[in-house]
Amino acid sequence: MSIKTVGMISSYRNLEKRADWLWQQTPNQFGVWGNVQMLATTPKPDFLLMYQFDFPIIQEQKSRFNPFRKQQQKSELNIGSLLRGVNKERIIYLLREPPLDEVVEKNKQNYQQAQKYCGYVSGADDFAPTPDYMPAIWYHSNSFRELNEIPPMEKVSSCSWITSGINRTVNHQQRLQFLQSLQSNEIEFDLYGRDLPTWVKTSGELGNKWYGMAPYYYNLAIENYAENNWYVSEKLWDALLAWCLPIYYGGAAADKLLPPGSFLRLPSLDQKGMTYIQEVTSTPDAWYAAKEAIAEARQIILHKLNLLNWLSEFTAKFS
Repeated sequence: MSIKTVGMISSYRNLEKRADWLWQQTPNQFGVWGNVQMLATTPKPDFLLMYQFDFPIIQEQKSRFNPFRKQQQKSELNIGSLLRGVNKERIIYLLREPPLDEVVEKNKQNYQQAQKYCGYVSGADDFAPTPDYMPAIWYHSNSFRELNEIPPMEKVSSCSWITSGINRTVNHQQRLQFLQSLQSNEIEFDLYGRDLPTWVKTSGELGNKWYGMAPYYYNLAIENYAENNWYVSEKLWDALLAWCLPIYYGGAAADKLLPPGSFLRLPSLDQKGMTYIQEVTSTPDAWYAAKEAIAEARQIILHKLNLLNWLSEFTAKFS
């Protein structure tokens, strides 16, 4: 079987020079999964993944000299130089971020531009050229083999939440307001995160999310977006891979991807939601009842929803 290489470009700054991107999501060396090898920085890949890549926004400037046309040509030339000679049909565009009201127009512009260069364009929203769930990535530093084989660690604490202080959208602000309500009402959970407001009582930042999840029975997995049937993020995958029972606030996508009973639904970000968290986390009973479903969900995430598996299945169509 011939191994096809997959290169990657992204607008995420921390991924720009990551030669080992996704290598922790396979049991094999150097990013190999099935018939593909993820080599993000390789100069001549067989396929190219544009992963949350933001195209330059082209603004029309009315003038008798038509500078809009010159600007557009320049932009297209710059994009072409990033594609490493890969044919259009073998370029994949996946938009990962949720369609928050504040970025919907930007997302639509990205899709419009992507269709010029990419054979497959998808995102977790209804207006994407190909609406679909985002294939799974996760943010534990553990190896694939460890995640695949490890039994639950000893659970010594009730509930954790790992989040950030980002507040640039209404949805982010709603999440922070719920956090403030939880702490004001003395709902017991351990909070970890970065750039949190000064009023937050936090246990600090984590270098590895595993340590803020694996010792806990429950994890608050609260999405920034819950309004469609496509969007689900690593918040859910990370909690389950650490053998937590997620108390999940998000859209309907999770129900379609994971087995029943593998997570709990947080009903709302208000008093009803706070009462629910308090009742569930008062005993470990729900975790014990969900243990087998969590084990099944972990295997689905690792082997089926895995972005590398998705890429392997996509590239197999070109064999």
